[in-house]
Amino acid sequence: MSEMNAIVVEKYGGIENLVHKLVPKPTKLEEYDILVQVKAASVNPIDMKVRAGVYDDYADYYDHVPKPKPGEGGYQIIGFDGAGVVEQVGSNVRGFASGDEIYYSGSPIRQGSNAEYQLVDSRAVAKKPKNLDFIQSAALPLTWITAYEALVERMEIKKGEKAGILIINGSGGVGSVASQIARTVLDLPVVVTTTSRPETTEFSKSMGATHTVNHREDLPSQIEKLELKVPIKYIFITHSTTPYMEPAAKICAPFGKVCSIVQAKDIQMYGTEFMAKSLSFIWELLGTKPWYKIDLESHGKILEELRQLIEDGKVKTHLQQSFRLDLKGLRKAHEAIESGGSMGKNALSVDFGEGSAPFT
Repeated sequence: MSEMNAIVVEKYGGIENLVHKLVPKPTKLEEYDILVQVKAASVNPIDMKVRAGVYDDYADYYDHVPKPKPGEGGYQIIGFDGAGVVEQVGSNVRGFASGDEIYYSGSPIRQGSNAEYQLVDSRAVAKKPKNLDFIQSAALPLTWITAYEALVERMEIKKGEKAGILIINGSGGVGSVASQIARTVLDLPVVVTTTSRPETTEFSKSMGATHTVNHREDLPSQIEKLELKVPIKYIFITHSTTPYMEPAAKICAPFGKVCSIVQAKDIQMYGTEFMAKSLSFIWELLGTKPWYKIDLESHGKILEELRQLIEDGKVKTHLQQSFRLDLKGLRKAHEAIESGGSMGKNALSVDFGEGSAPFT
């Protein structure tokens, strides 16, 4: 049996639980599968939670994933998006062939991209943008699809609508691409983001924000002082949902929509302006479609549209930190996110920097 290098979790816990392991190379392709030789992968906050064994966006996540089985040699390969070269395609794959350069967001319940090879559903794949390298491309899929679904599909924002959006944490991975979607794809006249430092403010404005406010200070009063010409009809929460629910209710226009991608418990809406204003609260979870096998082609279509936007110069990558795709580099990438304050995305490439052989 052919083997490959991978960085795996054999026991959930801290960063030290990321370890190198030789594992069987995937050989059994389902009809829509692509076997990809991984050239780059990115790191998302979800990786930290999965590695720690505390990821709970799904009630029974750990019952469905390949996972550590103490004493039985089980392991989980984390990594939820990536870029690479097609090596083999399944019997029902159309539009892709061996040698194609692709980028993708993988399934939440299959082995991930922190390995030499990965099986991905071709319906969640698109050709890599020609003007981006592998590491720049790998930084985009999960965050872009998440933000696109939130703004376009969940909140149903109309292109050119005379309304504004408030994005909580505009310099984060999802917030920074959501700003580009709001301005470039949806042509909204007002995109307000929250930031707290000069460097995050500058970065958020470079990603499309028309205004910024400080999320460490009172948000409703700051929004009021902006004297916006259009109402804030949409609010997208990408960080710490609970503290922002009350300010969101005060800021959002009647019949507006608030969407969150962040876990939250004990959300209070009854008896607040949420009810008085007939506001809608919506969850966005990228994994819903692959988890329930619904509308599986949409992720590939979203990435194909993104590829065109990038090649046309209308959208840019939000990659901010690069690491070598080996054990040392992956641990550093996890540390960078856990330390807080990261802007944009962190990603890893087999061709980046000096170090050990890739993945080891």
